[in-house]
Amino acid sequence: MADQKLNIGIILGSTRQGRVSPQVGEWVKSLADQRGDANYEIVDIAEYKLPLLGEGTGEEAGIAAWSDKINSLDGFVFVVAEYNHSITGALKNALDYLREPWHNKAAGIVSYGSTGGARAAEHLRGILGELLVADVRVHPTLSLFTDFENFSVFKPAELHQTNITLMLDQVLAWSGALKTLRA
Repeated sequence: MADQKLNIGIILGSTRQGRVSPQVGEWVKSLADQRGDANYEIVDIAEYKLPLLGEGTGEEAGIAAWSDKINSLDGFVFVVAEYNHSITGALKNALDYLREPWHNKAAGIVSYGSTGGARAAEHLRGILGELLVADVRVHPTLSLFTDFENFSVFKPAELHQTNITLMLDQVLAWSGALKTLRA
């Protein structure tokens, strides 16, 4: 079991048309895959078609698939857009659908927005704490003004690669340690 690689989901936290989270998520995944130290995968909440919490029947296929996916992961990297000083409604809804599948796992946050998405990341940290997800300290912040061309084409500054590496180091260390609590 000690030789098994951890499974880390890179969760895209936006579902709107024209979103840039897929670009950011693919960039994070490409840097992560170069490391070869874990199994990294993009987890796009848009693909699960989750109804608003309390408005569905609870029997929708996306809910069971969402639960299965989160259960299968040892840790997370959240790619978070800042909307009105917070996370997106879609991400909040996806987080709220589950409880136990989140417990005793670790997460890193990569945020973006006009202020690097810092306020969204701080809001997410409070939510993750309630879900027993340990968020790591290193937090890459991407500016819509300097890391995106015309606010839509992702062109990250090279300095962000160092922060991604440090964040992933922490996510893996914490995910491995917390996995012992779930064994």
